[in-house]
Amino acid sequence: MKRFNCLNSTVALAAMLSACSGGGSGSVSQPGGGGGGVAVTPTPTATTAAACSVRDRQDWAAAQLREWYLFPETLPATLDPAPYSTVDAYVDALTATARAQRRDRFFTYVTSIAEENAFYASGSSAGFGFRLSYEPTRVFVSEAFEGTAASGASIDRGAEILAIGTSSASLRSVSSILSSEGSAGVTNALGPSTPGTTRVLRVADANGTREVTLAKTDYALTPVSSRYGAKIINDGAKKVGYVNLRTFISTADPALRAAFADFRAQGVTEFIIDFRYNGGGLVSIADLMGNLLGRNRSTSDVFSYTTFRASKSVNNETTYFSPQPQSVAPVKIAFIGTGGTASASELVMNSFIPYLHANAALIGANTYGKPVGQIAIDRTQCDDRLRVIAFALENAAHQGTYYNGLAGTMEATCQAADDVTRPLGDPLEASTRTALDYLAGRSCTRLATGGGQGALSVSNRRELLIPERPSTAQRETPGLF
Repeated sequence: MKRFNCLNSTVALAAMLSACSGGGSGSVSQPGGGGGGVAVTPTPTATTAAACSVRDRQDWAAAQLREWYLFPETLPATLDPAPYSTVDAYVDALTATARAQRRDRFFTYVTSIAEENAFYASGSSAGFGFRLSYEPTRVFVSEAFEGTAASGASIDRGAEILAIGTSSASLRSVSSILSSEGSAGVTNALGPSTPGTTRVLRVADANGTREVTLAKTDYALTPVSSRYGAKIINDGAKKVGYVNLRTFISTADPALRAAFADFRAQGVTEFIIDFRYNGGGLVSIADLMGNLLGRNRSTSDVFSYTTFRASKSVNNETTYFSPQPQSVAPVKIAFIGTGGTASASELVMNSFIPYLHANAALIGANTYGKPVGQIAIDRTQCDDRLRVIAFALENAAHQGTYYNGLAGTMEATCQAADDVTRPLGDPLEASTRTALDYLAGRSCTRLATGGGQGALSVSNRRELLIPERPSTAQRETPGLF
């Protein structure tokens, strides 16, 4: 996979595989390794220091799109930026045709250099520390993160948020907010992602109904949970390795290596890889995950092909497997996915199809459908990082058009619910149980194909809750608040 180093103080490029709504990359000065990656230095059109007015920034963004965008034929020949009050709105208008074709569903956007670097380096974020999903009239906690305000208040997976307010006196029921304002009303009620933002929540869980006051704080997201992120499940007499990766950030490296070293030492050959809420992230960690699952792959086996537009084909590259000291040799892999599973997660899953065929399965629901990746182009004087869809990804069999999700590409699939009444990794949780059934050769109901995922659906009518303009952390960790 291409690794794009920092080019100069004005323009930086970094390969990444983003979340369902956008970006994902490492620090531009740390391009990462693994998987046969090679550091290269593309030469973009030079930019000059300029004022950071909206018009200046719009013109700059348009120029970068015309140079790097993977679908140049979809860009309008001319588009006056004057009617658009923000850079984001103008970029959205420029990419509207590709979006209508489902090839760029807001994957191209402008973000903050500082904010994004902080997240990819350490998972830095500000919030309550839980992941939320919603139904037409209800909101649930799908996951709570360690060391956060939510975990400190004993709020965990399965809790229902009944009401939200700035005080007990101002509490509004979630059902009324959803009915009158939709999901945007809930995200607005939860307040901005600013440390110190305080909300009162009425919460119902196994311990009853209570009111809690939570303040948003800065915290570092742990990509592999210390509670359930990596474990061995005993299914009868068989050992099954289970890994739940929340997001592809650099701090996942040591935790993943430790988990797979343990699996290898115990002779585990069947695995459940739980990507159900993983929106993507660093290419280097996707490479690492593939390599840790690739002990029985040779260094001549293709992991993925990366292809840029014709005018940038000098950057095309083939990534090969590179087994690590901790690598295992899977006989079967059950990948748990949902509509919240995107990009880097889908890359890993797709890359094993040519080698494992029906011994690699998608369990749960169809994935989001994002077989493309972004580069980052920086304009440091404005703290602008333009994430541009610039390359397509294929596996060794050149499969890579899964814009409607992987259900139609994976040779084996099994339908399963995301059961928030049980902990992640619990053998009795519906998706984990179905994964164990698949590994044991028991029958299941195949996932329907076609249509794709229009939203971040995780189970039946439930979707992950996403703001209209998510932060970097919310792009890569869908449902995060």
